[in-house]
Amino acid sequence: MAAPDPASAPDPASALVPGTPVPDRDAGPVTRWHRRSGTAVLLDGFHALKHAVRFGAKVEVAVTADRAAALALADELAPDVRDALAALLAEVPYETYASLVPRPHPTAVAALAVRPSRAGNLEKLAHTPRTAPVVVLDLPRNLGNAGAVIRLAAGFGATGVVTTGTLDPWHPTVVRGGAGLHFATAVERLPVDELPAGPVFALDPEGDDIRALKLPDDALLAFGSERSGLSAELRARADHLVALPMRPQVSSYNLATSVAMTLYHWSATGGAS
Repeated sequence: MAAPDPASAPDPASALVPGTPVPDRDAGPVTRWHRRSGTAVLLDGFHALKHAVRFGAKVEVAVTADRAAALALADELAPDVRDALAALLAEVPYETYASLVPRPHPTAVAALAVRPSRAGNLEKLAHTPRTAPVVVLDLPRNLGNAGAVIRLAAGFGATGVVTTGTLDPWHPTVVRGGAGLHFATAVERLPVDELPAGPVFALDPEGDDIRALKLPDDALLAFGSERSGLSAELRARADHLVALPMRPQVSSYNLATSVAMTLYHWSATGGAS
């Protein structure tokens, strides 16, 4: 008879008397998942896990419904973290994996990681002189768009992304949209009156054409919502209003597109040098 697969064996915790503490190193991946799912960051999919590991996240548990396929992806796309992923990933039945996540990812990979400390992120955002701007999303509404912006900001090497309002920038849908790149930049939510120091360049159709400006490295690049634009509070905090080139009668750009255009202008006119 073949030996049972350790990854699919019952959690050792299940045989214990209720209330008995179990050291995490002795608990199965599903038990560890349930213990941490209320406070940890959900890394949804192979790419989110790959980026989180690459940028130093502390991953507490990682599962997959197909370990061989996940490691084949690592061999192809992320050989630099392949060994780390091999050490982290535990295989579980697909039904078990699907029960742990809000929506199964095509790569059938998920993990939980420790969220970076707020104090540490605020310190990074406040540190001066800055070598790259901070992106400010003023009262964003769309979780997926916020994730796409964080992915862009990480790619351009921005100091961080700050949101105002009620949207949680660490919501699982935002992290999914950011492909785990929250761990590559500082992401926090702050009220307008607590934004980091620096000149605020706020995007507004009535502003000066961005093509005539050079955005400084210590700038705060502020973007309003697609529907209502900048809030009165953020507009009052702005030092400069900046407009993106746009054909007449076109209402607006997608938020992530606006951020990409602005960060590209910053990088192409002397930033990230």
